Amino acid sequence: MYTDNEQFDKINYTLTPFTKGEYEECTFTNCDFSHTSLAGCKFVGCTFFQCNLSIVKLTDTALRGVHFKNCKMLGVRFDECAEFGFSVSFEGCILNMSSFFKCKLSKTTITNSQLRETDFTECDLTSAVLDNCDFAAAIFERTILDKADLRTSFNYSLDPERNRIKKAKFTTPGVLGLLAKYDIEIDKGKG
Repeated sequence: MYTDNEQFDKINYTLTPFTKGEYEECTFTNCDFSHTSLAGCKFVGCTFFQCNLSIVKLTDTALRGVHFKNCKMLGVRFDECAEFGFSVSFEGCILNMSSFFKCKLSKTTITNSQLRETDFTECDLTSAVLDNCDFAAAIFERTILDKADLRTSFNYSLDPERNRIKKAKFTTPGVLGLLAKYDIEIDKGKG
């Protein structure tokens, strides 16, 4: 099924089955997708606004140019999405305990979002803008952060020896997260 330029408002897909198919330039507002399977669906240029997508199933789901705004997305496995054309952005979302394992997110934008305990292992975040995001207990392992902008983000802890961070942008006190593995105390001192 192909759907183009439609608005879907206040639909509870935990009660009403989601129609599988291809959705292009559609907007989903205040919809509940929690625990829903979107496996094999294709979303191109779609926007999800104030939706609950917690523990949604994304096996072989195509997300191309999809924007999520003010969505609750706990435990989402983005690593199960179709790789070809994968392109997403997030604004004001709660993405705690989600996984971006091996995802290609170069040049993506994630703004004002919570990514606590989120897995970025082997993720490509080259030139990504990570603006005002909470990365408490997030996992960065063999992650590519070259030219990424983390200047306004906080609570991250990543090992520069185990991640690529060439020309990445940081500010203090956030940059102290690069030294967390050393378990040292850093005092601003006087003057």
